[in-house]
Amino acid sequence: LLLLDEPSAGLAPIYVQAVFDMIADLARNYTTILLVEQMANIALDIADRAYVLETGSISMEGSAADI
Repeated sequence: LLLLDEPSAGLAPIYVQAVFDMIADLARNYTTILLVEQMANIALDIADRAYVLETGSISMEGSAADI
């Protein structure tokens, strides 16, 4: 189990994709990952399931493709 809280925070844009490529590699190798990320477009590219929080409540949940 890998817990990641805003892994892209403070990174230069050139490094953000590299970090998410590494996260995707881990996920492909059957690592369970709990990812908290504000860059939804990138996070949804690698997510199997997603929850969207708004003002402290879940506003959407489902497969990344559905969200």
